[in-house]
Amino acid sequence: MKALGGILAYLTGSLRGRNLRVVAWLVATLVLLVAIYSGVFHVLMEREGRSHSIATGVYWTLTTMSTLGFGDITFNSDAGRVFSVVVLISGALFILVLLPFAFIQFVFMPWMQWREYNRAPSELPEGTSGHIILTGRGAVADAVIRRARDAGVPYVILEPDRSTALTLHDDGYHVMVGDLDSPDAYRRARVEKAALVATTRTDMTNTNIAFTVRGISEHVPIVATAASAASVDVLELAGCDHVLQLGQLLGQAVARRVLGRDGRSEVIGRFDELHIAEASALHPDLVGKTLLEADVRARCNVHVVGVWERGSYRSAGPETLIRPGTVLILAGSMEQLAAYDDAYASETSTQSPVVVIGAGRVGRAAGKDLAAAEVPYKIIEQRSDRIRDLHYVLGDAADLEVLERAGLRESSAVLVTTHDDDVNVYLTIYCRRLEPDIQIIARANLDRNVDTLHRAGADAVLSYASLGASAIWNALGPNDILVLAEGLVVFRLPVPEKLAGRSLIDTQLRQKTGTTVVAIVEGDHLETNPDPTRPLPAGGQLIVIADEESEKRFLERYPATKTG
Repeated sequence: MKALGGILAYLTGSLRGRNLRVVAWLVATLVLLVAIYSGVFHVLMEREGRSHSIATGVYWTLTTMSTLGFGDITFNSDAGRVFSVVVLISGALFILVLLPFAFIQFVFMPWMQWREYNRAPSELPEGTSGHIILTGRGAVADAVIRRARDAGVPYVILEPDRSTALTLHDDGYHVMVGDLDSPDAYRRARVEKAALVATTRTDMTNTNIAFTVRGISEHVPIVATAASAASVDVLELAGCDHVLQLGQLLGQAVARRVLGRDGRSEVIGRFDELHIAEASALHPDLVGKTLLEADVRARCNVHVVGVWERGSYRSAGPETLIRPGTVLILAGSMEQLAAYDDAYASETSTQSPVVVIGAGRVGRAAGKDLAAAEVPYKIIEQRSDRIRDLHYVLGDAADLEVLERAGLRESSAVLVTTHDDDVNVYLTIYCRRLEPDIQIIARANLDRNVDTLHRAGADAVLSYASLGASAIWNALGPNDILVLAEGLVVFRLPVPEKLAGRSLIDTQLRQKTGTTVVAIVEGDHLETNPDPTRPLPAGGQLIVIADEESEKRFLERYPATKTG
């Protein structure tokens, strides 16, 4: 019935259009021809001394025009036979060629196009809830979609252009047609029951979207990106709960990865009272030793759960060797992290300079963060209008003379922050060739280029898309998944039945799955850095850190339903 209603709606709405007018004209012409031929039929039959009814005349005309020609009624005269040939030829041309072509071209094909055009839905089912509403695609939105799919969280892309929406629908995305500034579109998207609205368009468009959504729902969380610092206040006034300056966030994250600052822990995520931090291993009591030899746990009771090395995450165990350039992933309370800093951080930061390539938002934010840490730096930029002070060097970073003027030979690190991944790969290879031992931290705008930049020689690569997606995902509020970086998550789940009553040493989770239990929750008590000999409580919860493959192995071996 719904399909029939759609057909009728289509036909009703198109009768005034050109297509159906053409078909109607052809049908009228056919009726006129049948009437004329029937009349001539009667005249010629009367001349032959035969008389037939009107119905018989119409019957003969249609059977002849359609080339059926049953032969039950025929002419005896030459005039009648010539007339029959005329009727036959005109009928074959009209009924068998023109009319079907016109119907297919002007009715059937437009109707099929209309059906195709309307396959993308314009409204979500009434019971939809707990979903993420995205206002378009892009590198950041695509990364959010991937995480939503992995976590089983429903999402929908609100797309104003029907043809684009249809393409997305055919590509397997959950999409809905609707104008971004239409309150009715958000009502049809069930925004009142949504878990989050995330918009990554221009600052002005984001402002309009946030203000429109906030006029419908006072409670749904709204996350928006802002290209300009001046837009932050306006977006917050429009109703945004979180405004993300991704350029600034990425610049700070890139600067934080620079080795040779002070080795202090930097919090990168929080799970209730559990804090996850990263720290560059610089202290002599760490470098060149295994975790067992360094005995970090005994000195400050903080849990070293994993390490980053050249952008690759590995779960940490007693045998893990700490090398120069290793970044430790720490889990613990703020007091435990403070104890780590007291034990392993330097009193003063190094004065080795840093070269920043690119004076865009990311490069400027990195420079600002380095300046706050009193680390000398130079920013190389081709555009003269971006040169601000003595920290800037005008020129092409692919020119050796420009790199040397910026102090590459004396620097401890180079940050490659341009907005072009091809350029970043090129400059990473070049800088690695010039200075094999220098630390290179590169920016990737697209996740697919992360591995390429690592192979080009980058010690660490931070993805614009992943950073933005992580910030948006974590804005969902209290949930059972905390995204730390691309492919690295902390998740909470009930103690699986197979693990209850067994100790961490007995289960050998790290060896079997690559995951690390960073805390155990029992009732209202959260135990960080849990005793590996203690039996896991039935009815309790585990907080686990893992990369994508490790999480998959864990859940396959110990299936459990996540809380939430």
